Amino acid sequence: MITPVLPTYARANLEFERGEGPYLYTADGTRYLDFGAGIAVNALGYSHPKLIEALVEQANKVWHLSNIYRIPGQEKLARQLIDATFADTVFFTNSGAEALECAIKMARKYHYAGGHPERTDLITFEGAFHGRTLATIAAGGNPKYLEGFGPAMPGFVQVPFGDVKALKAAIGPHTAGVLIEPLQGEGGIRVLPNEALREIRAACDEAGILLILDEVQTGFGRTGKLFAHELAGITPDIMPIAKALGGGFPVGACLATEEAARGMIVGTHGSTYGGNPLAMAVASAAVEEMTKPEFLEHVREMGVKLSQKLAMLADQHPTIIESIRGVALMVGIKTRIVNTELVEALRAEHLLTVGAGDNVVRLLPPLIIDEAQLDEAVEKLDRACSALEAKNAKGDVA
Repeated sequence: MITPVLPTYARANLEFERGEGPYLYTADGTRYLDFGAGIAVNALGYSHPKLIEALVEQANKVWHLSNIYRIPGQEKLARQLIDATFADTVFFTNSGAEALECAIKMARKYHYAGGHPERTDLITFEGAFHGRTLATIAAGGNPKYLEGFGPAMPGFVQVPFGDVKALKAAIGPHTAGVLIEPLQGEGGIRVLPNEALREIRAACDEAGILLILDEVQTGFGRTGKLFAHELAGITPDIMPIAKALGGGFPVGACLATEEAARGMIVGTHGSTYGGNPLAMAVASAAVEEMTKPEFLEHVREMGVKLSQKLAMLADQHPTIIESIRGVALMVGIKTRIVNTELVEALRAEHLLTVGAGDNVVRLLPPLIIDEAQLDEAVEKLDRACSALEAKNAKGDVA
């Protein structure tokens, strides 16, 4: 018999009643250190007082308004994002996938408005993850997500991850742009080198096509910069964002230059809930916190410390840990065992993590994490690895 909630998730048998800072608590008070952060969503941890204050204040006014009317909260948050980035304009959504849909439409409309309606294709990297809609699973190209949903939506050309030569060769008369993550999250915390990003930016400029950087997971300080592309010293033409934007409240956005957005006139796109006053109030408070210079400096400092601690841990457990990868507080542990075994062993130690492709375990702690909590996490990792080593040794003897 089917469950009341559609069974599309392989859920852990855990329920949480409340959260505080980087910790989650079950109903009986058992505490877990969360190094998944709702998959890079809860950047400011749980029960952040500024976010609660913004939510309650707006909830006492108005929750939802149609986009038929001006919404001051949208204009305020758009200005915050524009002032902090390359962008000239912002469209608000409810999720990262919706922000990607807007970006895809915008890229096609850009060329249509410029007299080249044939330019509809986007070049993407293998291993990418851009969402779960029909367009975004086609963009990601993962057979696991495409299976059973009929023909993949046309308009996406995939090349091997990081292969700039192949990407350049794929640019043709039907190419609208390039859609990539600066650092693949779901794909296994695979970092695109800064030089490769700079080459791709230059190739797009030379071909007269758009660069779309999916910073849904990498955005808002996760890599030590407000956005990951800043590490390479380049800017995109279009950038979908979400996850940390609302600090846990569902909200996304598509940022763009004025030039890239030239085709998006009245009636070309819309959303019923996107940009509602409640989301805008919380996101505005979150962005205010995450754009503080001391916030980003803290992330960089904790990122260096975590990298050092994990390097020592990897040396101590070479049969479990193959390598450590990532940037700042977006870290992957590539394992020599099945990654889900380490995720489960860590859960037994009350440390929450997230699996990823390429046999990787993701560490995505709230960005407010402190060194004592990093030490706590590493101790739990040490115990989990030791337990798995003992289990494997026992299995070998048997």
